[in-house]
Amino acid sequence: MPPVETQRTTTRIQAEPADARSLERGVRQLLADKVSGNLVGLWLLIPEHLRLGSWDLLCGWTDQPTARSEPRLAMQLVHEAALCTTGVREKRALSQNGFELVNGLPWLATDSAIHHLLNQRRVEKTQRLQVALGKLRRTLGHFAGRVLAIDPHRLRSYSKRQMRRFRDHQRLRPRKVSPTFFVLDSDTHQPVCFTMATSARSVTTASMELLGLAAEILDPQAGQSLVLADAEHFSVKLLDHLQGQTKFDLLVPMGGKKLSDLSEAEFTRHWAGYATLTRPYQPQRSEGGPFWQLVQRFGERSDDIWYKGFVSTTNRDVVQMLCNEFPKRWHVEEFFNTDQALGWQRAGTQNLNIRYGQMTMALLAQAAISQFRSRIGEPYSSWDSSHLAEGLFRGIEGDIRVREETIEVTYYNAPEADRLRNHYEGLPSRLEAEGIDPRIPWLYDFKLDFRFK
Repeated sequence: MPPVETQRTTTRIQAEPADARSLERGVRQLLADKVSGNLVGLWLLIPEHLRLGSWDLLCGWTDQPTARSEPRLAMQLVHEAALCTTGVREKRALSQNGFELVNGLPWLATDSAIHHLLNQRRVEKTQRLQVALGKLRRTLGHFAGRVLAIDPHRLRSYSKRQMRRFRDHQRLRPRKVSPTFFVLDSDTHQPVCFTMATSARSVTTASMELLGLAAEILDPQAGQSLVLADAEHFSVKLLDHLQGQTKFDLLVPMGGKKLSDLSEAEFTRHWAGYATLTRPYQPQRSEGGPFWQLVQRFGERSDDIWYKGFVSTTNRDVVQMLCNEFPKRWHVEEFFNTDQALGWQRAGTQNLNIRYGQMTMALLAQAAISQFRSRIGEPYSSWDSSHLAEGLFRGIEGDIRVREETIEVTYYNAPEADRLRNHYEGLPSRLEAEGIDPRIPWLYDFKLDFRFK
């Protein structure tokens, strides 16, 4: 294994040996020296990694065993995402605070070392990691798989490449973007997977690939999973694809498409000011079907009536779909507001190998953080990722030391210490009771325990 370029301080870069013996010696020496810092809050995510199986995923993605540095560099990326860090590593000053140790490393890798790691992993390999992660999360009950929302999330790109511009509104100036397309489980509010592309790729083509990944993860049965889309997903190609080649049902608004031949007698009134119409629909140039057009009528007075149209690949209960299910699509915006700081807020390079790798490591961080939130409850469960990073992961003072075969992390003046104590003190026995091996593979089979003072 060749040496790795490391960031010792904000001004000092040097090459360090990265063979298995040097890594273990360096980690054990840091543990023997003891560590104090304000990044030790990240150690609270280690139990969630053990429960989730993060390490096996990273070893599979890098095609390297535990002793090698590559999966440890990937873990560095996961924890950088959890800290919501942005910009170049030389200005972050993450070293010498306990951050290296949580990744099983005695040093912090530079941008160049991380670039090399990501650039060697192709997009297809990273998509396989997403599918493996998604299947694990489905097993753990993170997805209901009943109602899904798909949505394009266009990240502002700072790449210097020539590319197609995009603008959200006619009054705004077009800008470079890196389109990213997410599938969200609308019942559990958890991201299933994502895909991305250059700005020239159509929403329809990206959505077909995205739902293919989601199908591998969720293994939907016919008539059980409803996909909620935005108006820009309304296309004949996507309707035909979902109807003929997947087991997903689709509900998509018709956007500004004009509704015609509406007979008031065909509407079914449900309550004052609300009525619906369901009728067969065949889009022009479509080779699939059957499809249904669902129309909502709002208002009572003839001069105050307006309509909204949808197309569906299923003839389910119209009120259930339009009034109960479709509003859940907006949970995807709540997800962006809560978790986009993990790595889905801005884009630099347009090298897709690197972008997929970075953003998938953020997906892994989000999975661990989601488990942490649900386990601990309030107030942490209502904190967004930035608040959690500042208030907990980088906001608690503490120290790290070893007692026999256990790494002991001590926190001083932690917020809601009693709540944390109830879940983390005596951690090895808690994990064993759950049927989980408490030994940490990337920390040379040390166990982990916590103290709160």
